[in-house]
Amino acid sequence: MLSEFSLIDRFFARRARANTRRAALGIGDDCALIAPPAGEMLAISTDMLVEGRHFLPDVDPHALGHKALAVNLSDLAAMGAAPLGFTLAFSLPKPREDWLTAFSAGLFELADRFGCELIGGDTTAGPLNLCITVFGSVPPGAALRRDAAQPGDDIWVSGTPGDARAGLGVLRGEWQADAADAAVFRHALERPEPRIALGLALRGVAHAALDVSDGLAGDLLHILERSNACARIDVDALPRSAALARLPQAVQRQCALAGGDDYELCFTAAPGARSAVEAAAQHAGVRATRIGTITVLDPADPARARPGIAWHDGSGAPLNLTLQGFDHFHAD
Repeated sequence: MLSEFSLIDRFFARRARANTRRAALGIGDDCALIAPPAGEMLAISTDMLVEGRHFLPDVDPHALGHKALAVNLSDLAAMGAAPLGFTLAFSLPKPREDWLTAFSAGLFELADRFGCELIGGDTTAGPLNLCITVFGSVPPGAALRRDAAQPGDDIWVSGTPGDARAGLGVLRGEWQADAADAAVFRHALERPEPRIALGLALRGVAHAALDVSDGLAGDLLHILERSNACARIDVDALPRSAALARLPQAVQRQCALAGGDDYELCFTAAPGARSAVEAAAQHAGVRATRIGTITVLDPADPARARPGIAWHDGSGAPLNLTLQGFDHFHAD
């Protein structure tokens, strides 16, 4: 039977110590010591994943290791921050060696790819919960913030949002897909790709940004509320994967606009920056699509008196859509 300390050492600490380059002091002391590059600020984010709420009990542990870190790296991407290190705290019902081998492999494969070091953490017995705190760095004034959208800004989204929610729907039996499409959806759900390269390339180009974790409709509203603005969105402009496009239109819209768990970036930029945005996306090797415009509040117009989204189709006709992002306390 693995003890707490043998578990930590065997599956996490040994590998972490072998890759310590950024931390002045990593695993093995009461605290880790880490400093950002000279002249830069620390960017810090924490995410918790709970079995049954954020992932299914039978999820591949290798995929879970990947996703646990990916959702945190996605927060750094949304701020235009470069990864430095992370801590891992988790509870396990029992320390199964095969599960820990696969989980730690998925975790470290992604960490090594982005040069993000494990610098500390904790473990205990209990229901399966994972909590990662990630540290990054960004030059002062270069961070992409939610409160910086400007009237007239284009609204962009990376990748093809909706595939992760489509994957959950297939697993739940809400709709059907053939084996190839189901594999695309499940990969999106279990192995999201943090858009670090895009976030870094958007420094000085984008105004406001965030990652789409709880659905585009709900997450974009966070930018609007922080920036005191409204938005006009062309629903037909939203990019869809070939797999998602084969589902019924109503399902496509629900997944792409309110599904969540995609961890793509939604950001705003001036119309004059369109070429720069496209160059940033090309540099990052990811698709970026313009889907709408930031508009000003208008106290005389009830529809625009407070931050909100006006949905339209490709012809400009208004759409009456009732969409809500994921809520951890009111989720289905």
